[in-house]
Amino acid sequence: MKIAVSGKGGVGKTTFVAALAKVFTECGKRVIAIDADPVSNLAATLGVKNVTEIIPISQMKDLIKERTGATSEEYGKFFQLNPTVSDLPDKFSLEQDGIKLMVLGAVKRGGGGCACPESAFLRTLLSHLILQRDEVVIVDMEAGVEHLGRATVRAVNALIIIVEPGSKSIQTAFQVKKLADDIGLKSIYAVGNKVASKEHKVLIEKGLNGVPVLGFISYSDRILESDIDGRAAFAENKQLLSEVEQIKDKLEDCIKGS
Repeated sequence: MKIAVSGKGGVGKTTFVAALAKVFTECGKRVIAIDADPVSNLAATLGVKNVTEIIPISQMKDLIKERTGATSEEYGKFFQLNPTVSDLPDKFSLEQDGIKLMVLGAVKRGGGGCACPESAFLRTLLSHLILQRDEVVIVDMEAGVEHLGRATVRAVNALIIIVEPGSKSIQTAFQVKKLADDIGLKSIYAVGNKVASKEHKVLIEKGLNGVPVLGFISYSDRILESDIDGRAAFAENKQLLSEVEQIKDKLEDCIKGS
């Protein structure tokens, strides 16, 4: 299963990605979690120590030059549009609680924007992860679908938009949906996060108007506490894992029925 997760900054998508990866792992699945957000927080959310020592793939200039033949500093130089990347997931991933993690860093306009070696390299790597790997792949994206080129869209089983109670978050969800529609991604769902009341659920469901809601994640101070303590977001948080497991089950049912 290949899952992309998007949403407005601060809505809790990285927490959801970490918990979803944990739930799939506990079900016996092999999981690769991909941090494709320029603000890379997934490692810390998974409870990885010494996160400042992690170098995003996008910053590995020597590797990018070796594989593409150039870097963005070499303006006008020809470079490989489809570099070899199949060995990289095993070389440059780290493991935490049975979850493989790759930190890509910024991916620039995957659908057809920045024509630079770094962008081509990262697009090819993400495409390989989605198209060729047989693990569950969960991609933590920024608020958009720029990471997903048209070639990879067919292999994405679901785009999940994380939404919190509030008009700005709901508005962002519709913007993400429109971008996804534009590149032909049809399996679009939402998850309500930071929900503290029945009214919050109603607000999200009514506001999304037609976007299927897979479920809700309750507001919890434990997530903030885990961040302060440097623990995984799901550590000692059975409620979070239980709610995300229900969402996973609903997602699998939706995909089977589509």
